[in-house]
Amino acid sequence: MVGILISRLIQAITVMLTVTAIAFLMFRFVGDPVQLMSREDASVEEKEELRARLGLDQPVYVQYARFIGRVVQGDLGMSFRNQREVATLIAEKAPATLELVLIATTLSLLIGIPLGVYSALHPNGVLSRAIQGVSLVGISVPTFVTGILLILVFAVSFRLLPSFGRGQTVDLGWWTTGFLTWSGIKALILPGITLALYSLTLIMRLVRSEMIDILSTDYIRFARARGLPERYIIFRLALRNALLPVITVTGLQVGSLIAFAIVTETVFQWPGLGLLFMQAVIFVDIPVMTSYLLLVGLVFVTINTIVDLLYVVVDPRLRARAA
Repeated sequence: MVGILISRLIQAITVMLTVTAIAFLMFRFVGDPVQLMSREDASVEEKEELRARLGLDQPVYVQYARFIGRVVQGDLGMSFRNQREVATLIAEKAPATLELVLIATTLSLLIGIPLGVYSALHPNGVLSRAIQGVSLVGISVPTFVTGILLILVFAVSFRLLPSFGRGQTVDLGWWTTGFLTWSGIKALILPGITLALYSLTLIMRLVRSEMIDILSTDYIRFARARGLPERYIIFRLALRNALLPVITVTGLQVGSLIAFAIVTETVFQWPGLGLLFMQAVIFVDIPVMTSYLLLVGLVFVTINTIVDLLYVVVDPRLRARAA
């Protein structure tokens, strides 16, 4: 177990160094920070002074070493557009995105796994076929179309739910949450469903496929021949093994939800990291774009490392192989 942990940490550090190199190249070659930060009537001397203050007159390797040093210390630079520290902006926007991802992941697991199990146990049933048809639509329809349709039905036609914003929030120290207010909960419903729909259908179809394969294996037949209860066979033997690939997919989906919540947050004007990134792209706010890339890379690396370790915990064969 310790050997696997060390190996995964080395891999994680290597990946993050690669991500920091890409982020550094973005910061250096996507536009000139001096031109973006200087006023229009700035003199050449003022621009050169600003270039020296930013360290852009130093060799590339010196700039890269300083860049890594600042990132390690949590210094992500100053936003060109907001003239505020990027780390502060991310800390303010992260709770909104994380709560949205939490809702989407919870919906995906609570709905996707039971539907997948039911579809596997009744593969030819009418309801099962209907579920498969709906899941196909969920995978095929783009996220922005789903969001707009939900807004049209529930916000415009029936006026049941808000179409934009986060609603009323409560400050809990450094964290702001909408879970403690009714308007905040209502504001989470439509973007949460929109963000969850793709991963929900993916998990449901994966569980169905894995369950069908496992229920046809010899050890399941042997368990039934021994007279073990059907509930035990389905939920303790079959579903437990079927959840192994679901762990991997869920972990990757959490990273994807954080990375690609941009569309959902833009459609619903959700004040999270995705909307912050979109605004940074529009205004060429390179420090924010760079920091978002680093954050997404860190999320994916962390989740993949946790998933690999969970695999070892769930699957005893991997523990025996590691020993």
